[in-house]
Amino acid sequence: MRKPEILIVDDSKTILAIMRDFLEEEGYSVKLSLSAEEALPLIMKKDPDLVIMDVKMPGMKGLDALLEIKKIAPKLSVIIMTAHGTTQTAIEAMKKGAYDYITKPFKNKEFKALIRKALEAGRLMKESVTYQTEKSGKFVEGTYMVGSSPEMLEIYKTIGKVADSNATVLIRGESGTGKELVARAVYQNSSRSDKPFLAVNCAAIPESLLESELFGHEKGAFTGAVNRRIGKFEQCNGGTIFLDEIGDMTLSTQTKILRVLQEHTFEPVGSEKTMKMDVRVIASTNRDLWKAIEKGQFREDLYYRLKVITIYMPPLRHRREDISLLVDYFIQKFNREFNKNIKKVSPDVMEHLRDYKWPGNIRELENAVQAAVVMSKKDVLLPDNFSLFTAGEPDSVQETRKPDSAYEDILSDMVDPVFEGAMGEDNDLHRRVMGKFEKSLIDMVLNRVGKSQTRAAKVLGISRNTLRARMKEFGLMG
Repeated sequence: MRKPEILIVDDSKTILAIMRDFLEEEGYSVKLSLSAEEALPLIMKKDPDLVIMDVKMPGMKGLDALLEIKKIAPKLSVIIMTAHGTTQTAIEAMKKGAYDYITKPFKNKEFKALIRKALEAGRLMKESVTYQTEKSGKFVEGTYMVGSSPEMLEIYKTIGKVADSNATVLIRGESGTGKELVARAVYQNSSRSDKPFLAVNCAAIPESLLESELFGHEKGAFTGAVNRRIGKFEQCNGGTIFLDEIGDMTLSTQTKILRVLQEHTFEPVGSEKTMKMDVRVIASTNRDLWKAIEKGQFREDLYYRLKVITIYMPPLRHRREDISLLVDYFIQKFNREFNKNIKKVSPDVMEHLRDYKWPGNIRELENAVQAAVVMSKKDVLLPDNFSLFTAGEPDSVQETRKPDSAYEDILSDMVDPVFEGAMGEDNDLHRRVMGKFEKSLIDMVLNRVGKSQTRAAKVLGISRNTLRARMKEFGLMG
């Protein structure tokens, strides 16, 4: 697996040597440069994953070099190093496109965390998301949205339609369904693709810090705010921000987000100065926002502002035809990562994988295949390579829930894709949902009775003519 490459730019040979040793111990490939003039050709030639650069150097200054770097590689993450007393310069650097800054001398733990975040931010911007709809035999290294099911084909089309607009997009779906990939695909196919893309996990940041993370803060705004800091909205002005798990925001932060969407303005924490910016917002949630609204946990006006375009990511159990393609993709991915030569899974494994409920969705499938690839001593993955089938977990096709709960979950899954578009409008939600339910029921019964219309009508308790009319209405005659 390729090591991330980091270019360090500083006029001090001592600092370069110390940082090189530290970063190489952390597993990074490191290049060194004593000046900005020397660094720019290296960036053009080597295309590093991250640049760490001192702001004050002889010759070309850090800020001027940053502007040149952004002309060469707009999506390259740059961390600015600064001494005490020069944080205002560092803030200017962030406004000009730096990912972040760090003040010398810095703590190793803080520095390592910042590097990981900067590398991830750069990867999200630079690594393209490729659609894969058929088994082509070989997946080259990269990130893929994998699937040929009708649901996935519809998602690909929707991304194509909405990407180049500035419309706010709300991506809904359970955890592990690939909502971040959809956000990245929208960004990469938009007219803002040469501008910043920043992802903020609203559930992972303490609520006391989330507002500052998004909107920045003034010096002294709260305990620990020793310097002014700009937030993600200001940092990615002109670009796209992805608010992951927006349903976990507090109501006070929601109010600020609403203002951003309505007026494109905000105030940093502790400031009375109004900032104006141009940022496209993509949000995601695994929560039922309408239930959150009913409980007073989410603003209804924000909900309507967010759902200009809604993309629903179906759970893996609703797109089982994609499982074999996903397994093939993950096998090839982990073959490269672990230097293995797994060719396929056995037929009985594939049957188990297709039958399993996948509560953790694609993320759970990926982890299962990864563990199996690591543990396998052969070139075919067998049932005993999957703890899923050997650790005494509930049977793949059996539910451990009460029947009523299972029925509620099934109905909820069918309502979800149409629910968002119908709320708040004079719509025919009842007809649409019941039609979806009836179509699934008729299709299931037909499959169980070998497509015999006579037997299906008898099981359903309707006439054959009524059945045929319904089949024609739902496109089940083929």
